[in-house]
Amino acid sequence: MQRYFCFIVCIAIFLGIVGCDANKAVSKRGNDNKNSATNSQTSENKDSNISSVIASDDDNFKLTISFAGDMVLAGYDGQPGSGTFESYYQNNSYNYFLSKVSHIFKNDDFTVSNLENVMSDRENLQKKEKNYSPAFWFKSGTERIKILSESGVDGVTLNNNHTYDYGTQGYNDTIAAVESAGMQYGSNGKIIYFEKEDFKVAVVCVGLWYSSSANTAIGYLNAAKENSDYQIVMFHGGTEKIHEPEEWKKSAARQLVDAGADLVVGSHPHVLQPREIYNGVEIVYSLGNFCYGGSRYPENRTIIYQMTLEIDKNKQIKAAVSDIIPCYVHTGSSSSNFQPAIIEDAVQKQKVIDFMNGEVESPI
Repeated sequence: MQRYFCFIVCIAIFLGIVGCDANKAVSKRGNDNKNSATNSQTSENKDSNISSVIASDDDNFKLTISFAGDMVLAGYDGQPGSGTFESYYQNNSYNYFLSKVSHIFKNDDFTVSNLENVMSDRENLQKKEKNYSPAFWFKSGTERIKILSESGVDGVTLNNNHTYDYGTQGYNDTIAAVESAGMQYGSNGKIIYFEKEDFKVAVVCVGLWYSSSANTAIGYLNAAKENSDYQIVMFHGGTEKIHEPEEWKKSAARQLVDAGADLVVGSHPHVLQPREIYNGVEIVYSLGNFCYGGSRYPENRTIIYQMTLEIDKNKQIKAAVSDIIPCYVHTGSSSSNFQPAIIEDAVQKQKVIDFMNGEVESPI
């Protein structure tokens, strides 16, 4: 009887050990998805993600793209002063600014943002004349590109209203700084391409200042279709500091979808604007500011927007899941410390998500 009892105990112990190993294997397999930590931060919130699923297969692979808003890595005309971006840069290393969000950018497949200042080491650059007021000029040294490149940002759009603040030479110096850091840039006909597992994504970077601007953008979009499997339009335009996109901008963005864009993402208003689904395609009208040296008191809400595609061996998209990661533009007590961070407070996080889904009028 004792031998029988011992045999049963041994069997139970063996099965317990096997069971523990099996749980470890499942857990480890779950962690193979390098975006799992990011998704867990937002999937618990109501409607933070939107999914379109056709099928799933073990041979499929995933591709995650992140988007962040306006990066102005300089103060007004590069002027120093207490509490300015310049003073923070002098007193901190380049990895200070995006240190609270860089893990997201480093664990996706590609991150793109809007770089909205000139980068040049020339001291004699002349400011471009602007016939409106107030007018602003933003310029930094080229070494500040490390703020982005060392934090996981892979590409930037230069199609905005500040990259020519110091003329053609300033613009060309900015391109050189971006490329020397191993990053890509996009502007009008210069399209960003990147690929994974032979699946090629195009990011078409355009200005969208009038409804008719869509016609020019569609020309670049058509060129991208010839060289890629998935086309994103990242546009810059609209009225600043309003939370609701104008009707003409909605019309222009929808024209891009009708012309074949798979995703449309916007910037320029310096505040968030909602997303919508038009004919099955997501349009994010404004990502708002991100790391923003243009003001010490910006509206303190932004997002990281992600799109994750599941793709089969025939390069067909089997699932598309978007995700919104609500963030603060800065974490200073009153004025900006120029350091964006993920919002941890559940109530504040949900306000941003509800706003992006068009359910409330303000993200704050």
